[in-house]
Amino acid sequence: MNITEIRVKLVAMKNNERIHAFCSITFDGVFVVRDLKIVEGTKGLLVAMPSRKLTNRCPKCGCKNHRRARYGNQCGDTLILSVSGDTGHREKLHADIAHPISAMFRELVESAVLAAYQEECERSKQPGYVCTYDAHVEGQRAQHGHPYTAFGAGILE
Repeated sequence: MNITEIRVKLVAMKNNERIHAFCSITFDGVFVVRDLKIVEGTKGLLVAMPSRKLTNRCPKCGCKNHRRARYGNQCGDTLILSVSGDTGHREKLHADIAHPISAMFRELVESAVLAAYQEECERSKQPGYVCTYDAHVEGQRAQHGHPYTAFGAGILE
């Protein structure tokens, strides 16, 4: 399996913001994983896999609510926050949607994504910079005659 494309969208850093960029990665030109995040960890930058918030159902109305919700989304009833017990572990709030199974493949993906991130950071310093993520979207719009094309046809040629 080969990585055929990595697109990076840099995020404007704000106070105490850990996310540096979002990216997508394409394998063998036929399978894409979106919403990988490049985040500041305790030991430097790392790649976080796409995830979703875990939910619980409201005992009154049965509506889904994120795990730390205090009130039901539908009924407004007060919810009892679940406590993780005395195991010393924090409650899991997110679950990965896609992730590497082996450490070797995780390292391969992480090193390729972080290298693409560094390249994008260098490119962003150039005049007339257009991020690879946006250029790809604009190129797709231009190719298909989308009425909202901002840069015109031929952007990726």
